[in-house]
Amino acid sequence: MDGRRKYRKILGVQFYAGDVHGAVEQVRQGGLLVVPAAPALKDLVVNALYREALLNADVAITDSAFMVMIWNLMEGDSVPRVSGLEYLRTLLRLEEVRVSGNTFWVMAGETSAKRNLAWLHGRGITVPESCVWLAPLYGPEIDDQDLLAAIRRQRPKHIVITLGGGTQERLGLYLKRNLDYLPAIHCIGAAIAFLSGDQVRIPGWADRFYLGWLFRCLSAPSRYIPRYWAARKLLPLMMRYRSKMPGKAGEEAA
Repeated sequence: MDGRRKYRKILGVQFYAGDVHGAVEQVRQGGLLVVPAAPALKDLVVNALYREALLNADVAITDSAFMVMIWNLMEGDSVPRVSGLEYLRTLLRLEEVRVSGNTFWVMAGETSAKRNLAWLHGRGITVPESCVWLAPLYGPEIDDQDLLAAIRRQRPKHIVITLGGGTQERLGLYLKRNLDYLPAIHCIGAAIAFLSGDQVRIPGWADRFYLGWLFRCLSAPSRYIPRYWAARKLLPLMMRYRSKMPGKAGEEAA
């Protein structure tokens, strides 16, 4: 692929337009990777901190099937989708990620951590307690000195953040800006939960056919149907701005 075509600027965000292996290679030596989903992308206009995190990421992958379909139809393009689930599966095949102590995991809570760690252990990945962080409920401005100290003690090569969209990207940027070295920071959200059973399991075929959202909606309708219904707002946003970043109050950002 022509190097100039390995990226597409969509809503002002530079998305990687290669395959999943290329995405992993882009960030494995250090940097921030984000996996923007449609329910969060629709808030680019009003969420300045989220915008800042996406703009300062080193790699953004095309996890949102809705975004990819809209873009390809509007632009006559053929940008491939790289899902967060596919990305995580590929990442976990790297020996350097599987080595105990080499990867630091930020988990959404104790219950999630137990399920996720048990699943990892069952696949031959042992994560020491010192490399697991149970994230608090972060506010708009993130300041977690204890987390910084824990990472500085361990100095892992990889950090995997499994929090919700809109929060994990801001935390990833906070770590990138405040650590004294640059590990590979992977904001993969709920991807591991789809494998561990912490959320509904999404088989590979469903992910390939853009049906992950349906599995989530069927598993918890009251939680996910409103979320994905609200994501419809991404369509007019993309039709209006296309490659430009929406700013506050709908104004285009430079």
